[in-house]
Amino acid sequence: MIITEPTIDAGAATEASQRQLSLITPSGQLTVGNYIGALAQMRDAVGECYFGISDLHAMTMPHQPDRLRATILQTQRLMLAAGLDPERYALFKQSDVPEHTGLHYLLECVARVGELSRMIQFKDKGRDRPETRMSLLSYPVLMAADILLYRTDSVPVGDDQTQHVELARDLAQRFNRDYPGQDGPVFVVPRVVHPSVGIRLRNLQDPMIKMSKSDPNPAGVIYLLDPPEVIRRKIKRAVTDSTPGINYDPDHRPGLANLLELGAACGAGTIQDLIDDHDSFGSLKQTIAEAVITTLEPIRTRYAELSADAVREVFARGAERARAAASPTLAAARSAMGV
Repeated sequence: MIITEPTIDAGAATEASQRQLSLITPSGQLTVGNYIGALAQMRDAVGECYFGISDLHAMTMPHQPDRLRATILQTQRLMLAAGLDPERYALFKQSDVPEHTGLHYLLECVARVGELSRMIQFKDKGRDRPETRMSLLSYPVLMAADILLYRTDSVPVGDDQTQHVELARDLAQRFNRDYPGQDGPVFVVPRVVHPSVGIRLRNLQDPMIKMSKSDPNPAGVIYLLDPPEVIRRKIKRAVTDSTPGINYDPDHRPGLANLLELGAACGAGTIQDLIDDHDSFGSLKQTIAEAVITTLEPIRTRYAELSADAVREVFARGAERARAAASPTLAAARSAMGV
C-alpha cells in the first residue's frame, strides 16, 4: 500500500502537506519487483514520509510466529539496505505504533458487517469457511485506519486496492457525520488516485502472473538476497517463446516483454536498446542477468553489514516519530466518540 499526499483540501491540516505513507506487508522475501516498484520509490521520495512494515496485516492468515519475526527483521534490514534514510524518513513497524490498532477499533464501531463481507479478499479466502480468522474480515478497517491516521488526502493505488480506499472514504464520511469533532471533521476524506502504470514484473516461469514475494514456487521469482549464480540460473531458464527475433509485444510475447522490462528497469538500456543490441534469447538473458546482479549487489552487501540491534533501534526511533504524527488524529477521534 502506497499513500501519498501532494496537496490538502481546504480545511485540512496544512502541516500534512507533502506527507507520504507507504507500508510493506512482510508476507515473504522481497523481490526485485518490490525494489523497483516500492523501495526505490521510497528511497527517492520527498516531503514528510512515513514508511513502515504492516506486520499486523500479515496475521490475517495462519502463520508461524518465528517465521513472521524473521521476515519482519529481514524486511526492515532490506529497507535500510535499499537506501532508505532514517534521518529523512520515519521508518517504523506498524505494531509499534498502537495508534493504528486504537483507531482500528473505533472505526470498527462505524463499519458494517455487510460492507466488510463484500470485500474481495474475504470473499475469495474466507467466506463460508468456519476456520477463517476474524482479522481477515476486519483487516480492511485496519487499512482504513492506516490511511486516516496520517490525514492523507490522495491515495494512489492499483485497481486491486481501490475497494479498500473506497471503504476508507466511506468510514471517514460516516464517522465525520455521526461524530463531528469539536474543531471540525476528524478525518480527511481521501481521494482514490490511479497513477500511470509503471512496469509490473511478472513471474519468470509464468508471465501471466505477477512476480510475488509470497509465490510458493521460487523458480520464477528473483529475490533481493539471491546470490549472482541463482539470478543467472533463474533468468537463463525464464520462459520466452518459439518465435524468432527480439521485439516488444506484451500481449503476444509476455515472457520476452517481461525480460525486456526487467533489463530496462535495472539499467541494461532502454527496451529499444536491448532489442537493437541482441538477436538471440541467450545473449539477451546474459545481459539482463548481469544488469540485475549489478543492481542488487549493493543491497546484498549493505544488508550483510547491518546488525539486528542497529536495525531495531532505527525502527524504534521511527515509531516515535510516527506516533507523534498519528496520536493527534486518534485523540480527536476518541474525543468525538465520547471516550
